[in-house]
Amino acid sequence: MALLSFERKYRVRGGTLLGGDLFDFWVGPFYVGFFGVTTIFFSVLGTLLLIYGAALGPTWNIWQISINPPTADYGMSLAPMAEGGLWQIVTFCAVGAFGSWVLREVEISRKLGMGYHVPFAFSVAVFAFVTLNVFRPMAMWLTGDGGWSHGFPYGIYSHLEWVNNVGYAYGNFHYNPAHMIAITFFFTTTLALALHGGLVLSSTNPGGGQEVKTPEHEDTYFRDFIGYSIGTLGIHRIGLFLALNAGFWSAVCIIISGPLWTDAWADWWTWWLELPIFAQEDLVREIGDLDYLD
Repeated sequence: MALLSFERKYRVRGGTLLGGDLFDFWVGPFYVGFFGVTTIFFSVLGTLLLIYGAALGPTWNIWQISINPPTADYGMSLAPMAEGGLWQIVTFCAVGAFGSWVLREVEISRKLGMGYHVPFAFSVAVFAFVTLNVFRPMAMWLTGDGGWSHGFPYGIYSHLEWVNNVGYAYGNFHYNPAHMIAITFFFTTTLALALHGGLVLSSTNPGGGQEVKTPEHEDTYFRDFIGYSIGTLGIHRIGLFLALNAGFWSAVCIIISGPLWTDAWADWWTWWLELPIFAQEDLVREIGDLDYLD
């Protein structure tokens, strides 16, 4: 009840970006707003279209259903519904729903008088999706290689196969430098969350007969463990930083694959062999000081 009474303070008119007072109301604990309405519209329409696409397909097996993008012949143009047009409309609905949700979060933040950290954070996830199904296909089309066909299909097995095929199309995708950075941030995020979550649980659930520990105990633990404690606010800031970078570099690693680099990613690292420290032997060979090695 304390939280409900607290919310009443902020359930006031205003803070909307669009629509004014028209949709400025709540349904139970949920704020609606203009962008809440557009979120529902795009979500319902996109879901119904996915069901319609499944009805057109050869199976109702949830693992095998797939709504595929147009073939490379269509480039970035509109395709017939049965030949990828359905995928294009669903993608438009997805972008509309995700974008509307971000703007709805902005309106809620304005009402609460708080920063825009939540909508900004979700925007990174939206950016990753739009990169996969809009930005990269467009970039591939500009380089003369297909278009919408490079988007991923909406299906379970078909999506996994798309990931597998894209990876092997560039040799070993683990050699993608942006992929390396993204994976590093992903694993570091889980490490930070594991350390933080374990610390909070251990301090709030001490042994029998012991008092619940305070943030001072938590800070002391990490000062003893790694020599420094970032603090209760700092751990959430660094957690957000790590998570957002994981999503951002994931988008970078895929958009540079194709538009900027078309060979195997392992070959990208040949610049390493051209550094002076590795080129010394070739340089010395040129001046004839290592002829005895031949």
